[in-house]
Amino acid sequence: MSEPAGADDALVVRSLYEKRKKIYPRAVTGLFARWRWVMVWATQLFFYGMPWLQWNGRQALLFDVTERRFYVLGLVLQPQDFIYLAALLVISALALFFFTAIAGRLWCGYACPQTVYTEMFLWIERRTEGDRSARIRLDAQPWGPGKFLRKGAKQGLWVGLSLLTGFTFVGYFHPIRDLAPALLEPGLSPWLWFWVLFYGMATYGNAGYLREQMCKYMCPYARFQSALIDMDSLVIAYDTARGENRGPRSRKTDHKAAGLGDCIDCTLCVQVCPTGIDIRHGLQNECIACAACIDVCDDVMDKMGYPKGLIRYTSGNAVSQGWDSTRMLQRVWRPRVLIYGGLLAALVIAWLWSLGHRRDVDAVLIKDRGSLARMVSNGSIENTYRLQVTNSQEVTRRFDLHAQGIPGLRIDTATSLEVQAAGSASMPLRLVIPGSVALEHAGQTLRASVAVAPEGQAPDSPDVVHVEASFTVPR
Repeated sequence: MSEPAGADDALVVRSLYEKRKKIYPRAVTGLFARWRWVMVWATQLFFYGMPWLQWNGRQALLFDVTERRFYVLGLVLQPQDFIYLAALLVISALALFFFTAIAGRLWCGYACPQTVYTEMFLWIERRTEGDRSARIRLDAQPWGPGKFLRKGAKQGLWVGLSLLTGFTFVGYFHPIRDLAPALLEPGLSPWLWFWVLFYGMATYGNAGYLREQMCKYMCPYARFQSALIDMDSLVIAYDTARGENRGPRSRKTDHKAAGLGDCIDCTLCVQVCPTGIDIRHGLQNECIACAACIDVCDDVMDKMGYPKGLIRYTSGNAVSQGWDSTRMLQRVWRPRVLIYGGLLAALVIAWLWSLGHRRDVDAVLIKDRGSLARMVSNGSIENTYRLQVTNSQEVTRRFDLHAQGIPGLRIDTATSLEVQAAGSASMPLRLVIPGSVALEHAGQTLRASVAVAPEGQAPDSPDVVHVEASFTVPR
């Protein structure tokens, strides 16, 4: 039943859209800030340097989509090796579960490309426009020569870094030493230009402007991390019991006697946060575990003469039950983590073992559906096939073919096949059985086998690949 509208009643319209408030992260120094830069250098030296590394006269890491080959150091992976990529994705997902269960969003805080490139773009922004307060003042100023110069320098460096990133990324799919000449040839490389600009502008937009919005609204990891952590996972937390009641004071004040906690309410933990949250409100989806708030809070505690660790890596149970670090770390290695770790170790070992024992030759024998089994002049029975052999070594190889599996089975075409380096070749193959064997197995379907042996090796050698197909004997 609705109430009658009164004179003071008013229609309230509440929008579900919240306008973005620009975040100006403050520069911070400390242990975790140094670790973040270690990861920036490690990931970017790999990313920008790896395409230039040579191996056997070609690019060491190249995903050649055109030729349908992946080169990974000494490995040449063909389309049929997709199972290794699928297994690697499963391993990566399980590793994410494992490390998240131990210590939350470590990936987000230190190795995620969004975090790494945002850190790099922020470094450029600080060098051209200044730290947090200087950037706020600059944005509030009217446009003039000084502001234009600073903003222009920042934008130029951002665009340069973005294009370099796009160029390098495309260099993993097109030989990077040929990429620049290909881009400079007019009219011959529209797709190369498209992808360089596409990935370059994606870097520019994500790291330059979207930043925390990628982590807060677009990345699904923040949404399902709550299912991966529990009260024993290490997360960044504010010690409420120690910090409250918060409030400003002088260094000489006996804050305990004044009824104050260790938090001086300086808000520096909020100012350094790249996603703009207040960690004192508890763990939030937006927290990417970069630990910038830990570094700045420890610095403030040092200056005030208080113990460090008001904001620290800890667990929910450790904070609520007052556990020491030993007890907390013991609980980190709980059954859930051990199961994740065991599965991860088993999968990694199996994956590496499989790669180490992978054959460098693969073969497929396919029966020709357009050609029926037929009887030749001497009463023998002939079936027609197509044999395809893939060579994963980077040298041209010749293979000898041997018919097996049925008494008297022989090959009535060429018995050798040459396959180019890291390539594949196919040939028609006619298999024939004698008339006496055909009479004995009339109306039956047999299994014919062909041994594909590297030249000079016996059919029973360990390196030989055996392929089978049905052999039809008509009545």
